Amino acid sequence: MTTTVNINADMGESFGRYTLGDDASLLKIIKSANIACGMHAGDPTVMRRTVELAKANGVSVGAHPGFNDIWGFGRREMQMRANDLENLVAYQIAALAGISSMVGVPVTHVKPHGALHNVASRDPDMACAVVKGIKAIDPNLVLVCLATLELEKAGLAIGLPVAREAYIDRVYEDDGSLRSRMNDDAMIHDPEVAAAHVVRMIVDRTIVSRSGKRIPCTIDSLCVHGDEPTTLATAAAARKALEQAGVRIATLPEMNIAKRAAVG
Repeated sequence: MTTTVNINADMGESFGRYTLGDDASLLKIIKSANIACGMHAGDPTVMRRTVELAKANGVSVGAHPGFNDIWGFGRREMQMRANDLENLVAYQIAALAGISSMVGVPVTHVKPHGALHNVASRDPDMACAVVKGIKAIDPNLVLVCLATLELEKAGLAIGLPVAREAYIDRVYEDDGSLRSRMNDDAMIHDPEVAAAHVVRMIVDRTIVSRSGKRIPCTIDSLCVHGDEPTTLATAAAARKALEQAGVRIATLPEMNIAKRAAVG
């Protein structure tokens, strides 16, 4: 049986006259796009252009909601009431859904951005607020998130389909969490290292942490960050290595992520 995995990337993070990342090139490598919805980055024109590019490349489209923090690029944690966060998430998904409908492309998944993802991964109340915002827009949207943490648990508990995610270009700690970006060694910039990293995760079903600890894993989707200068090289190397290992690369809809039982 052929192993299948999705590759996604965070993109559409330019706004106004400010350009970030080479989305046009990256869309030729990945299969699903997480598009910024105007809070941590992006604007309506950038959103539409990114959706159009995704459609042209056969890439599925998802919302990438974050904290309303343009200055901090959504990577600063914010304190919010749960109902305010639920509304903020729903607002951003609805914005992308409106833009996508203009292009004739469905929104098929949601992946929280940056600090929002981090907070919801460890705080049950914030996780619940995020998944309620998603379900209010469409209960069939796939939640893309780190496995085994609070966000996955909340998504499964509310009945969302969940795609378990790992990172092509991030270093892991022994508990399975991502190494903080406050550390200089949090990112993987070497394409060969990234390639070996993803093959271990998908073929061997193992994450190797910074200290060398082997963590068993089952991954549906691999993410690369669109704002890094080495993004294209690491993404291309990762995809090539996976395909050479006999792994099929697919969009999230093609993955046919089923609704799973809630985890305890």
